[in-house]
Amino acid sequence: MLDKLVEIEKRFEEIEAQLQDPAVVTQPLELQRLGKARAEIADLVEVIRQYRRALRELDDAESLLSNPEMHSLAQSEVDRLKVEVPELEERLRLMMLPKDPNDDKSVIVEIRPAAGGDEAGLFANELLRMYLRYAERRKWKTEVIELEESGIGAINRVVFSIDAHGAYSQLKHESGVHRVQRVPATESGGRIHTSTATVAVLPEAEEVDVHVDEKDLEISTFRSSSAGGQHVQKNETAIRIIHRPTGVVVTCQDERSQQQNKLRAMQVLRAKLYQAEQERLAKERGELRRGQIGSGDRSEKIRTYNFPQSRITDHRIGADAHNTIAFMDGDIQGMLDALNQAAEAKKLAEELGETAGTTL
Repeated sequence: MLDKLVEIEKRFEEIEAQLQDPAVVTQPLELQRLGKARAEIADLVEVIRQYRRALRELDDAESLLSNPEMHSLAQSEVDRLKVEVPELEERLRLMMLPKDPNDDKSVIVEIRPAAGGDEAGLFANELLRMYLRYAERRKWKTEVIELEESGIGAINRVVFSIDAHGAYSQLKHESGVHRVQRVPATESGGRIHTSTATVAVLPEAEEVDVHVDEKDLEISTFRSSSAGGQHVQKNETAIRIIHRPTGVVVTCQDERSQQQNKLRAMQVLRAKLYQAEQERLAKERGELRRGQIGSGDRSEKIRTYNFPQSRITDHRIGADAHNTIAFMDGDIQGMLDALNQAAEAKKLAEELGETAGTTL
């Protein structure tokens, strides 16, 4: 392990040297890339240096054990360091587990109703509120990029951003089919209905992550309209962008100007292209990304929201929450923590060659 630690520390020092290079300072994208690379290993390098210092101190203390005058003090240091060194080794082993490179990113979230008609649209709107309230609790900045309403309190589609360091690390396991079981307000017979909505959580991609060639884009404008189809303004400020090589289509009409809508649409386009590239690479490695959205069928689900029993169950880890009102009001941190802990346990088990029992 020591050879690998030396290699990491050497790489850190090389990055720091490059950041001081006048030629690099004049290149914003390269400066940004190096800054991110440094930040990714800075904490690890600090622990590496603590570990190496502890090893040196242990070696020095053991060399003094043969000195009668220093024996007592040296033995005390040896005893302390023999506890500290294994603790640092364990910390390093955990820190050196493969890290999701997207964990520190902000996110783009897309929610769509799936099976269940109007009730699915209502549930999708409630999921939107749940995530916005969660972000509000954490004092994270949010912005709705695209919202298609049906006019009855339901939505046909919503895309919004959460601009916060580490948002993806918290919300990445929310991607998938969310199922709700309850008696709809329009149900006169009191029967429980089952509906679904899909959630996609995409790491926000910056220009340094994915390059989009303007020549590959087909950009058109149209008039922004309300849910009922009436024009809210006469100017064509809404933007539709088609990425010809992939067929990805994004629209944005919630900003006041055409330029603002274009910037927001490009933000969503980069996130989708980045996610598509990540999934393609994962498939090439034979590691199909878990927790995909699927078709939205009722039988496909990552989580069930059972309102009659006031219970939310995450089927991947078998975890339950028992207060649907609080949960739908954004009190979801406990569930997110359980999902992240299960993912870390699975990663650690795989590193040790064991078999984990979760499906994250």
